[in-house]
Amino acid sequence: MPRTSEKRTVDMQVIGDWVEPGARVLDLGCGQGALLHYLVQSKQVSAVGVDLDFAKVTACVRRGLCAHQGDMTRFMRDFPEKHFDRVICSRTVQELADPAAVILEALRVGRAVTVGFVNHGFWKNRLNALLQGSKIRNEVYTTEWFESRPSNPVTVLDFERFCGAKGIRIARRAHLAGDWRTPCAALPNLLAGYALYDLAR
Repeated sequence: MPRTSEKRTVDMQVIGDWVEPGARVLDLGCGQGALLHYLVQSKQVSAVGVDLDFAKVTACVRRGLCAHQGDMTRFMRDFPEKHFDRVICSRTVQELADPAAVILEALRVGRAVTVGFVNHGFWKNRLNALLQGSKIRNEVYTTEWFESRPSNPVTVLDFERFCGAKGIRIARRAHLAGDWRTPCAALPNLLAGYALYDLAR
C-alpha cells in the first residue's frame, strides 16, 4: 500500500473510533468520499458530504454517497442547531478562506466536530525552512507555493490557542508522529505530523 494511502487509512480509523454507530454525519470538504464511504461501511452512519469541486462530488455519487456541490458555510446555514451528531473537517481547515467561521458554524449544526490537519510545526518542516529557505515539497505538501496549498498552514499550538480564544472545548485529541501511525505522547507541536481534535461547545 502506498504511504499516502496508508496515512489516509490511519486517519480514517482514528476518526471512525470517535463516531457512534448510526450517527448523522456531515463531512465538510468531503473530496471523493473515501472517509464517508469508510464510515458508512464501518459504522452504518447516515452520511452527507459537501465540496466545492464538482468532479469530487460526482465521485462521491458514484460511490453511492449523498454529496452536494457548493460552499460549506452556506450549506450548513440551512440546518437547525445540533442537526448532525458529528461534523467532520478532515484535511480541509488549512485550505479555507475563513476557517474560524466554518468551525463555529459546524459547532452550531453539530453535537460534536472533528477537525484533522497536518501539523505545519512538525520539526521536519521547521528544519526545511531553516536550511532550504523555501516551501517544503514532499508527499504531504505536494504543490508549489503559487498553487497555494495549504493557504493557511496551521500548527498544533495555533489550533489550541484558537480553541481557547473562541471558547471551544477540546473533548479529545489525537496526535500522531511523523509516520501518522504512532501516537505522539510528548511535544506534539514539534513532534506530531498529524493532529485530530474532537470539539464541542
